[in-house]
Amino acid sequence: MNYLDLSLTQVKSALDKGEITSQELVKLCFEQIEKTKDLNALNSTYFDLAMARAKEIDAKRAKGEDVGVLGGVPIVIKDNINMLGTKTTCSSKFLENFDSPYNATVTQKLLDAGAIIIGKANMDEFAMGSSNENSAFGAVKNPVDETRVPGGSSGGSAATVAAKQCFASLGTDTGGSIREPSSFCGVVGIKPTYGRVSRYGVVAFASSLDQVGALTRTVEDNATMLNVLAGADKMDMTASHTPVADNTSKLNDGVKGIKIGVAKQFYTEALSPEVRDNLQKALDWYKESGAELVEIDLPSLDTALAVYYVISSAEAASNLARFDGIRYGVRAKDYTDLVDLYFKSRTQGFGKEVKRRIMLGNYVLSSGYYDAFYRKAKRVQKVIRNEFLQAFEKCDVLISPTTASPAFKLGEKANDHVAMYLTDIFTVPINIAGVPALSMPCGKTSEGLPVGMQIIGKHFDEPTIYQVANAFEKAHKGGE
Repeated sequence: MNYLDLSLTQVKSALDKGEITSQELVKLCFEQIEKTKDLNALNSTYFDLAMARAKEIDAKRAKGEDVGVLGGVPIVIKDNINMLGTKTTCSSKFLENFDSPYNATVTQKLLDAGAIIIGKANMDEFAMGSSNENSAFGAVKNPVDETRVPGGSSGGSAATVAAKQCFASLGTDTGGSIREPSSFCGVVGIKPTYGRVSRYGVVAFASSLDQVGALTRTVEDNATMLNVLAGADKMDMTASHTPVADNTSKLNDGVKGIKIGVAKQFYTEALSPEVRDNLQKALDWYKESGAELVEIDLPSLDTALAVYYVISSAEAASNLARFDGIRYGVRAKDYTDLVDLYFKSRTQGFGKEVKRRIMLGNYVLSSGYYDAFYRKAKRVQKVIRNEFLQAFEKCDVLISPTTASPAFKLGEKANDHVAMYLTDIFTVPINIAGVPALSMPCGKTSEGLPVGMQIIGKHFDEPTIYQVANAFEKAHKGGE
């Protein structure tokens, strides 16, 4: 048996039964990492650290001690999440030598649950991008087709799961950065409700939109991971105190009687024919399985992308102001005075996309433009949020495409920034509204490329999303 073919849930069962040890599993993962290293999915790996931890967990398991929900399972985290004893680079030259000063809350939760963190995933620099081509350490390739992008910004997180280098990974999602890579690489990824998961120890992009989530091979694995990650945190004032329900509790309840909302604004001319066909087949299946399809109107949805780029860029400019070459990060060597030091350090340290968003953010926050752009965007955000709340009075979940097309070619949109930004057209509204959404495979194109389906839920109602997703996955074996 090839244990790398198993899901997280299955391999945890194999570990508990003694069919394989954690040390053996870690070795298998690192052998796979070596075989697939051309994908460039990982910025750093920790073999010695992982083997030492696996040895400890194997010893505990042999004694009959509790090793945790994830006991001995190899997992990867995105390279903007702090882990003590490792570097957190955000795939930027600015932080290429930055040592994590502590564990992020999500890192600590994984460790407490017995996970073995084996590496950190490549990403778009500071999580800004939709193709993972903006990394200072090179682009990530899509394991399904290495001539194509894996999606961004959590492209490495998706690629490492799809390439079977690990059994789950963590990503961050500000406007689609978990769901788009999940769609392109054919894995399951969730953007939880804003505040469901602590952001403490995660390098901020846009603080009011960022959320940490898991990427996995199956829906059940994903629900298991969110059970570990979710909950309040005294270190993060934005982490919600809303009680955390068991995300696996409704996995096998089916979809009979579930009301699925279908908003016409998601099914535009931008959709490729093959994506549309696969989505329609999925909706037809839900209807045949006892779900009720409900027409929904989200009239302000087409404003979400503009709102997103105003708000996210403004917050990015503010958050990245701390990177000045003095307190931490790379410092320019030749400078004449303090202002010159700031200028040269930021010029040399940041990539083009990051600079682009900082400039846009500073512009919309500047005197004379704040009211015209930022304040107006925040008002429209409330409108969009209210439209989602009204929609969920009529349905339990909404279903939409995750992306308008399958994964595009590497370099195809690198010089067309508008086209690149438009790839997030179906994912961005979810972050603006703060609701949870999951992307999962719902079919393939004629070229064998994965097509993603986005299941959107009510605030803090991830269990229903998993219920609807698992029913489809069980019937279609992951959409294959």
